[in-house]
Amino acid sequence: MPPRPETPTGLAESQPEIHWGQALEEHAPWMRTVIRSRLNEPQAVDDVMQEVALGVLKSHHRPTDPSKVAPWLYRVAIKQCLMYRRSAGRRRKLVDRVAVAVPQAAAQEGGDPLNWLLGRERQQSIRRAIDSLPELDRQILILKHTENWSYQQLADRLGVSLNTVEYRLLQARKRLRAELSRSTERDSTSLFPASTSPLGEASR
Repeated sequence: MPPRPETPTGLAESQPEIHWGQALEEHAPWMRTVIRSRLNEPQAVDDVMQEVALGVLKSHHRPTDPSKVAPWLYRVAIKQCLMYRRSAGRRRKLVDRVAVAVPQAAAQEGGDPLNWLLGRERQQSIRRAIDSLPELDRQILILKHTENWSYQQLADRLGVSLNTVEYRLLQARKRLRAELSRSTERDSTSLFPASTSPLGEASR
């Protein structure tokens, strides 16, 4: 076998070929999580993922370094999320129509309407708290707890430094606890104002 030609001085060895179909399949789970967290519309994830795949396959600026694939895919996913928002011309509505939903759900489930309402209020509090976080903080927090990634995996996928991941995750958890505390107080006041109580009428 003839010897391989030597690499010219100052030039790195050529990078291994990237199979983009396989790369998309490999990174799809966490990309779907990012898209879901950005849009808050679970039904839109498949549509955006399809646009991501088309954008990747049509792009003439795909990275050739395998270590750059995940950060590049992350940027493509974010771009497609923004395009989806603009084209759809809407955002997810965060307000549940409790006045209509409570009697219907209680009748269907045969449960206590008050317990159902309190459960719904807690879920809404968590959603509002997560939605209030800065975009990158929210994605890091969600990916950490849904994908169970290490700090290094988060840094590699999102294209940020390890220190940034550690700081953002710490700040996200602090903000989440603070917002949940405030939200719980607001919900309690909204449900049971100071002038009344669940037993107020019966105790008079």
